[in-house]
Amino acid sequence: MSLLKKKIWIDIEQPKTAVMFHSLIKKFENEESDLLITARDYDSTYQILEDFSINYKMIGKHGGQKLEDKLETYIDRLKALLPLVKTFSPDYFVTFLSIEGTRIAYGLQIPSMGINDEPRNEPVCKLIHPFIDNIITPECIPIEHYINLHADPEKIIRYNGLDEIAWLSEYKPDPNILDKFNLEKGNFLLIRSEPAHASYFIDKLKPDETLISKFLPSIYKEFPNHKYILLVRSEKQKGFLLKKLKELRKEKNIIITQYLPNIVDLCFYGSLIISGGGTIVRESSLLNVPSIEFFPGDSAPQEKFLIKNGFPLEHIRSSDEIIERANKILAQGPSPNRFNLSSFKEKISQFENPIDICFNFIKNRLSKLK
Repeated sequence: MSLLKKKIWIDIEQPKTAVMFHSLIKKFENEESDLLITARDYDSTYQILEDFSINYKMIGKHGGQKLEDKLETYIDRLKALLPLVKTFSPDYFVTFLSIEGTRIAYGLQIPSMGINDEPRNEPVCKLIHPFIDNIITPECIPIEHYINLHADPEKIIRYNGLDEIAWLSEYKPDPNILDKFNLEKGNFLLIRSEPAHASYFIDKLKPDETLISKFLPSIYKEFPNHKYILLVRSEKQKGFLLKKLKELRKEKNIIITQYLPNIVDLCFYGSLIISGGGTIVRESSLLNVPSIEFFPGDSAPQEKFLIKNGFPLEHIRSSDEIIERANKILAQGPSPNRFNLSSFKEKISQFENPIDICFNFIKNRLSKLK
């Protein structure tokens, strides 16, 4: 069955969703579906969508750290989305973790599909799971994590893989990124700050701070000829780092930015990836790049999955241990086959792609509704 003229509404609430749903949007476009893409102002979400030349509507913003502010922006976004969605009258709704989109889809009786690899985000999951029709989740995350947050086990679709495979399965490295940032292959680090405003981070770190300042100076001292790209999540995080790293602020080898295009290319050609969040180190380790996560909580099932399957990922919480391990990795340098496509393509091909599962499910479901 063709999806010609079928109306699909996709709500994008964070940068990861913008990257992940790019291929899904293309699949619907190839079927000549009518698309409504809405997006929330959070981190680099808008910039990523613009880089992909995706036609979208800007609706609402992130609520920040305070629960009361989150509630207020939720109400505002509901009010902005509702008339738009009613006018469009979609046949299906797709999301990652959009509370507003899920609630509207439920209220308007629009069939809905979610993709969720983050049950650690308990407040959001509790507000989505009771209302969404189906959720696609990785098998490596215990199904009880979703059921305990009000998901109906009959509506959960499981797959063998990780969300990041959705975009890495089609990935082809672009060496032009090296010239763009004046980088040498295997001679730079990409360091990502923690998502300090995320609901599951509120009790672990002060908003707009980052632990990067505790380990970066010692690594830089040992390897001053490497370049260091620090990717922060807000201007306040950037200000915090500039203050804490005042002795390194004048160093040309250190770049602090809130947005980077082609992050996957930077991961592929980097010597080491260090991150306070999961997505980038999952990407980089799937690309066979040495990766360190310093998220202060327990290792997520996805990280355990990667480690179990032999991908080069480590979860280290101590700044001293991060310094020791990073220095050792940098001293060893890249392995001989690090920059060959075959070094990661063959390995990830054994796992399932959640975007293929999502698209095929919706296509089959719409064929049965008519």
